Amino acid sequence: MQIQPQERPQAVEATPALAALRICGQRLRIMHVLACLGHGGTEFGILKLKEGLGSEYFEHRICTTRQFDSEFVEAQRLNSVLFSAAGSWKGLQFPILRLRKIFRQYQPHIVHTRNWGGLEAVLAARLAGVPVVIHSEHGYEVGNLAGVPLRQRVFRRFAYSIADQVVTVTQELRDYHVQQGWTRPERIGVIHNGVDTKRYSPSAQSRELVRSELGIPIHRLVIGSVGRLVPIKDYGTLLRAAECLAEGKVDVHILLVGKGPELGPLSRQASESPLLKDRVTFAGASDRVPELLNGMDIFVLPSLGEGMSNTLLEAMAAGLPIVATRVGGNPEVIGQEQADGLFTAGDIPALTEKILRLATNAGMRSRLGAAGRKRAMETFSLERMIRSYCDLYVNAAAKCGILASVAGSAIGVAEQKIA
Repeated sequence: MQIQPQERPQAVEATPALAALRICGQRLRIMHVLACLGHGGTEFGILKLKEGLGSEYFEHRICTTRQFDSEFVEAQRLNSVLFSAAGSWKGLQFPILRLRKIFRQYQPHIVHTRNWGGLEAVLAARLAGVPVVIHSEHGYEVGNLAGVPLRQRVFRRFAYSIADQVVTVTQELRDYHVQQGWTRPERIGVIHNGVDTKRYSPSAQSRELVRSELGIPIHRLVIGSVGRLVPIKDYGTLLRAAECLAEGKVDVHILLVGKGPELGPLSRQASESPLLKDRVTFAGASDRVPELLNGMDIFVLPSLGEGMSNTLLEAMAAGLPIVATRVGGNPEVIGQEQADGLFTAGDIPALTEKILRLATNAGMRSRLGAAGRKRAMETFSLERMIRSYCDLYVNAAAKCGILASVAGSAIGVAEQKIA
């Protein structure tokens, strides 16, 4: 399948925060820090934010503390904006001094760190004298689902206390880190992820095209998922549920989009099952996710843990009915309308039953898919997410005195004009 260039979100429209930057005549330099850079939800979230904020008022750089996928960097044209604080050796990394050097070299106004892998950069940014430090939490690590180790809790508590702002992507994740990080609730805000509902939308034409290209019969029930092929996604449970469906004479096909270390084990699981012969397609990582989603009938997210799944939002925007684990932010994302599609992680009979309920009722699939798209458009738009981060950055910059003293009054004046 030929990969098409990834579409880019349009820059955010005028807001009071942007009006303040225009009056001050300044461009904010922002350094985004995360552990690894590759095909992941957090990474694509940064790219959407970078493109959505535009370059007129913001200048962006990305820094990894561990590693990056060179093919991904090349494909996304990030070579000119990428820094790496990783050491030349494998194993434990202590990049605080290297991060401090990078921050002093680039001199960002704002360092925005993400997740546990980027948390060391909070301290490094303070040591480098960066004016504003923001940290955000976007999900869970498979080893921490039952709780965070004591040393991580202690360091998180310290890092949160010296950051200017701490943000999570769901209310559930906020409550989790309030408890695990011994942090006051008012110290952590919530900014939901957003989805481009124009790019991700239903298309009958794409459905036929994708199935033809992948060799999937047009009449077959396609159950799909999009994400990194890693243990926490638990795609093995989906394959076992597909076996149960096939055994029950459901004409089912599994379409998995993404790459990762679990590709080998999952491929073997599929190939060794007589019931799944010619019924599983691994599409790999692709920039054609909107089209591939349209090739599906039902979207399943079997994860053991989630913060706020971008692919779940994309599937909703594409008008697909959802079956997902009752973990993390999943219930918060899909809402009451599709709450019957939630199941306990790892529960193969429950997952099979949820899929079968939709497989035998095309009207229900259509109704739930339409409800999910409506919720994505009204509650989780990309524009809303970008505006929220724009306000976060500009207000934090104004508060600490980066912008000219007129910034505070400028925001108020601009708000009055817009009103």
